[in-house]
Amino acid sequence: MSRTFGRLTSGGRMMPSFLVAGGQRCGTTALHRALSAHPVVAAPVLHKGVNYFDLHYDRGPEWYRGHFPLLSTARRRAGHWSAGTHEPQAMESSGYYLYHPLALPRIAADLPMVRLLVILRDPVERAYSAYKHGVARGFETEDSFERALELEPERLAGEEERLRDDPRYVSHSHRHHAYVTRGRYVEQLQPVFEKFGRERVHVVQSEDFLTRPESVYSGILAFLGLPEWLPSSFDRHNARPGRPMAESVRDRLDDYFRPYDERLAELLGHPLAWRSAPAGGDAATDASSSSTSS
Repeated sequence: MSRTFGRLTSGGRMMPSFLVAGGQRCGTTALHRALSAHPVVAAPVLHKGVNYFDLHYDRGPEWYRGHFPLLSTARRRAGHWSAGTHEPQAMESSGYYLYHPLALPRIAADLPMVRLLVILRDPVERAYSAYKHGVARGFETEDSFERALELEPERLAGEEERLRDDPRYVSHSHRHHAYVTRGRYVEQLQPVFEKFGRERVHVVQSEDFLTRPESVYSGILAFLGLPEWLPSSFDRHNARPGRPMAESVRDRLDDYFRPYDERLAELLGHPLAWRSAPAGGDAATDASSSSTSS
């Protein structure tokens, strides 16, 4: 009923001026909640992830717009900020937008002035976190992380092509079993910079957001043109405890990701937090993913 009402009243509702576009299991939930707590930010009415540009694009723009608050409601929430020079800004988040092959072109076409926030994490830890999350949620049936890694090429074979060829196709494995592939961040960020321009993309490292959240959050607000404000706390969300990753697997993945990380550091123009600090495991940054594990 609420979604039907949202669709019927879509004409008076906001559209996002910025998106948290991923990555998966990198801290998107924590970042989303910290931003949606800001009085000038309007998040989706029902839940964090609308998943419009990746999973539900066929439902159309009115359906999408119906998820966001009325501008009048957002202005009332913003209070004195709105009365000044800061109109409310709508936002939403998906851990899948960065990786889905059709999401970013759709975003560029439908939200031509949108800004993107991308949060990244040590790809080794991200891969294991995604596996544990998949097992806990029933998305992964293999009881061995090593076996899931072995199966990844077979599971993903041809899936990106099918997604490109059939806009309504939804791939379970592409969404939930890309443990290694999703960690090759440079391959995903390069086209983002080319399509949106570097000035409209802000990259955050999850390790930095964990250790110095106030300064990272302040930098995000400056990028978005939002007034300075801090939430009462910066909480972690969706952590997945479990047995530690086997050191042999960690070392193998670390070696695998090293050349990709080197290219990423060159692209970003600064060192990567996870390459200059000891591995922290889940206790460090296991704080991401939407309720649907995008």
